[in-house]
Amino acid sequence: MLYFRATFFVFISLFLLACEKETAVQRTQAYNTNAILWHQHAAEYKALAHQAFNIAKVQIDNLPMPQASLKPWAVVTDIDETVLDNTPYNAKMALLGKEFDKASWFDWGLQKNAKAVPGALTFFNYVAEKGIEIFYISNRYEGQKQETIENLKMLGFPNADAEHVLLKGSISGKEPRRDTVENTHQIALLLGDNLSDFSAVFDDRTAGKAHENVEKMRLLFGSKFIVFPNAIYGHWETKEIFDNNYDWTPAQKDSIRKAKFITY
Repeated sequence: MLYFRATFFVFISLFLLACEKETAVQRTQAYNTNAILWHQHAAEYKALAHQAFNIAKVQIDNLPMPQASLKPWAVVTDIDETVLDNTPYNAKMALLGKEFDKASWFDWGLQKNAKAVPGALTFFNYVAEKGIEIFYISNRYEGQKQETIENLKMLGFPNADAEHVLLKGSISGKEPRRDTVENTHQIALLLGDNLSDFSAVFDDRTAGKAHENVEKMRLLFGSKFIVFPNAIYGHWETKEIFDNNYDWTPAQKDSIRKAKFITY
């Protein structure tokens, strides 16, 4: 009888723990609901994307012709939420009450169903027509390279090949890959939805560093750095909200989010 009670108590405890975790994950995804809907349905999101590409086009048109002694121009861009729209993946995870995981992300990539961010295809083909090469520097996993290239090709993006699509290997920081491009080209523009898409200084986001560096480099935004909106995910959440800790439980994340609100 004592064994039965102990077993029953353990079972109930595990069940309640599982329920608490499931509820916390669902609360976590609830934070994403409006962000996903905004990306997918708000005309304001589309307007911001077009605005970013319009500004980028002006900068391309104003580029001087490189002298014969100088390296040719190149444009460096992130992929996810800058070139390709992955909100169907985020929506699926929200409906399932799940958080990001590598297996489901790989499955989404293999489907090659990501659509182009509004204005992206027109802009990058315009850049290519100007004789400027595009390099796609993304922290998609290296094991996703083939399907990523195929997805870009299916949509008609230029320079969609192994030479120009540079994904994450053993190092997540993008500076070494940007340096590789700069060995042969001058980078005219960098486009992305995350500050680390622009400079290694933004890899350090401790103690307000990102805000400090944005102020220091403010004149580059809209001239060399073109930022795209992404309220669904990004380093802003991991670094500024969760203090660079990847190990919080869903319940802890829920509490931390509320504690970070600025109110009155």
